[in-house]
Amino acid sequence: MMFCAEQGIDIDTVTIDLFQGEHKGEAYLAVNPNGMVPAIDDDGFVLSESSAILKYLADKAGSPTYPKDAQARARINEIMDWFNTQFYREIAYHVVYPQVFPNHARATDELTQSIIDWGMGQLPSLLATLDHGWVTFPGGGPYLTGADITIADYLGADLLACGDLIGADWSGYPNVARWLDTMKSRPSWAGVHEVINGFAGSLAGKEFTTIG
Repeated sequence: MMFCAEQGIDIDTVTIDLFQGEHKGEAYLAVNPNGMVPAIDDDGFVLSESSAILKYLADKAGSPTYPKDAQARARINEIMDWFNTQFYREIAYHVVYPQVFPNHARATDELTQSIIDWGMGQLPSLLATLDHGWVTFPGGGPYLTGADITIADYLGADLLACGDLIGADWSGYPNVARWLDTMKSRPSWAGVHEVINGFAGSLAGKEFTTIG
């Protein structure tokens, strides 16, 4: 949604109530049999998975956020794959989601906490990998691949920002914190994130196992 807002792509949004299980209902499963959000329907072409959707929309719009140069595009793909296959699993499914979404809790509190502890044990090395450069922030650039924003930033920033739900403190990872602040300062961030920020506010005061 942030990508669309900044690239001038008109979209009609359909809200899926996760707490009421609409993503597992017959109507939504007819759109995405995986029962996951998001999904798009572009004149009958249905596509799911955030990474794939971003690449498709960027290609269709001819956006410079997904350049045609093979090596530049490969670097963006690499970073997006890293976020999807490594970082997102730990921060979301092993740390944040079990604490804020009841359907992600395990059968007992002890099992749930063991999953959280596992994720907390994995995150420091992943955050250090991101913070120390790896292939990101070349030359101290403000964005993941340097001076210019790419679709990797749109994907990665929201995966990182889910930590806000549990009051994560990123100050121990200065490059990560600077990058997230850069993304949050973009004009579209506040409007796009209004609902999720409200949800985060509703969790204020609760105790979580968190980062920092």
